Amino acid sequence: MFEPPVQRLIDELARLPGVGQKSAQRLAFHLLNAEEADARRLADAIIDMRAQVRLCSRCFNVTADEECSICLDMRRDPSIVCVVERAQDIPVIERTQEFRGRYHVLGGAISPIAGIGPEVLRMKELVARVDGEGIKEVIVATNPTVEGDTTAMYLARLLGPLGVLVTRPASGLPVGGDIDYADEITLGRAITGRREI
Repeated sequence: MFEPPVQRLIDELARLPGVGQKSAQRLAFHLLNAEEADARRLADAIIDMRAQVRLCSRCFNVTADEECSICLDMRRDPSIVCVVERAQDIPVIERTQEFRGRYHVLGGAISPIAGIGPEVLRMKELVARVDGEGIKEVIVATNPTVEGDTTAMYLARLLGPLGVLVTRPASGLPVGGDIDYADEITLGRAITGRREI
């Protein structure tokens, strides 16, 4: 269809999550028409990221060092750990400016259909942290999906006997949302998780 170098780039871009064939074509032609320096900066950024970034030895967040900046921050509360599915979930929670503890990245959620069981996720490492770091509360901030809920329940059963408080963020109606646009599950969770005003 296109010249082999262009088609190869389109094929590689189309493999990225959320990028379809048409978007890949637009990106490829944008890069083809971009200044040489701009294209090289992008290529260098990808190569540098792959060479320099690794997983934090404690929480499995992405970092360029042995431990990430959150684990090294002495101002954070080491007794509270927020468990997330992916490293990209951490900035979302950080933007709230409500959580001042540390994190633990599982690397996914339990999904028997996809062949992801507890042994594939970083649950043993979490148990070791609870035992070794004096963690008092684990907030399970997995996605509100069947897989995320399954993972949360599994972690509650796994960590409960260790004497740690296992909590889950409340879920319900978004601020500024209309009830008539809420799905039944979200509205049900909002009603179940109601609090006194």
